[in-house]
Amino acid sequence: MKLNKASMFALMAVLELAGDPERQLSTGEIAAKYGISTHHLAKIMRDLVHNGVVSAVRGVGGGYRFAGNAQRTTLLDIIQLFESLDAETLVQYSSQVNEPVIKELQRIATEIDDLTKAVLDTITLETALKSALCERLNA
Repeated sequence: MKLNKASMFALMAVLELAGDPERQLSTGEIAAKYGISTHHLAKIMRDLVHNGVVSAVRGVGGGYRFAGNAQRTTLLDIIQLFESLDAETLVQYSSQVNEPVIKELQRIATEIDDLTKAVLDTITLETALKSALCERLNA
C-alpha cells in the first residue's frame, strides 16, 4: 500500500502534536522538522481541525494542538480522512473481467488491502509514539 502525501503529512503532524498535547506548534515548525511543504501542510491542518483531530490556537504564538485521544485514535482513523483504502480494481488492466485469473488476482488484492486496513486500525497514536520513542532511544 502506498499512502498519498496528504496522509503521510497528516500522520507526521498528528503524531508530533499528540506526543505532547499541551504543546502548540505552527505549521512552519512542523514542516521544518519533517522537511515538508508548509503550504501543503496548512491545507492538511485545516482538514484536521475540521475533523476535530487538532485544534487551532489563534493569535501571537498561535498554532495547533492535538485535540483527540491518542489511546483511541488509530493510524487508520487519520489516513481515512485523506484517502480511500478500497482495493484498486485490476479490471483496468484487462478487458477479460470474468477471466478466473483476473478474479483471483482481484480477490488477493482485496484480501491484502483488508489485512492492511485491519493492522492500521489496531495501531493507536499512543502505540506509534511509544515505538518512535523506543527507536529514538536505541539510535
